[in-house]
Amino acid sequence: MFPMFFDPTMLLLLPALAFAIWAQWKVSSTFNRYSQIPSRSRLTGRAVATQILRQNMLNDVEVGHVSGHLSDHYDPSSKTVNLSDSNYASYSVASLAVAAHEVGHALQHAHGYQPVTWRSRLVPVANIGSTAAFPLFFIGLLFGKGLGLFFMDLGIALFLFALLFHIVTLPVEFNASKRALAILEDSGMLAADEIPGAKAVLRAAALTYVASATMALMNLLRLIILRNAMSRD
Repeated sequence: MFPMFFDPTMLLLLPALAFAIWAQWKVSSTFNRYSQIPSRSRLTGRAVATQILRQNMLNDVEVGHVSGHLSDHYDPSSKTVNLSDSNYASYSVASLAVAAHEVGHALQHAHGYQPVTWRSRLVPVANIGSTAAFPLFFIGLLFGKGLGLFFMDLGIALFLFALLFHIVTLPVEFNASKRALAILEDSGMLAADEIPGAKAVLRAAALTYVASATMALMNLLRLIILRNAMSRD
């Protein structure tokens, strides 16, 4: 077993943490860059979201305004595309990309996109896993072998669901961005030379989800290594 005050498995998290910090910087800097470039259509984020919804006959989905910076999200329970202060009334290339992306999630729900269904079903157990996995695991560390290994295995099993949630989130986000870019280009809401900017914004945003999945994977590997070290002692 590793000494109490030295856990070399923490080193596994350093590359993932560095990637997460870089991804957050990337999305912030990319958004800031393209939020300074107005779209030639002069459509606001709200107008784009509303127009796409109506074109796709999603008349029961509303467009709302939420406070905060890049707090945009789609709420399937209330069927509301919520746009943040940064994007609701802005007509920048970045804002149109974000607005169309969130409507992409509404389209996924309306069309029964399978990964969205999987993710929704994973939410309850993933929440339990992310909350309870580490306490259970470290209770196991205190008990040692026998009962301790049971608690550690239970913690690992629960955390697997949290990791699975992060993995399933990736195709959901990638697909929403793919839908958004196709709609923005085909509809003419963004000109052809504005699409690369929208693509850059959405790709940068996707990196944050990749970073979260990577961090979850490294945490799982760390738990497995600690568990195996305990079983050998």
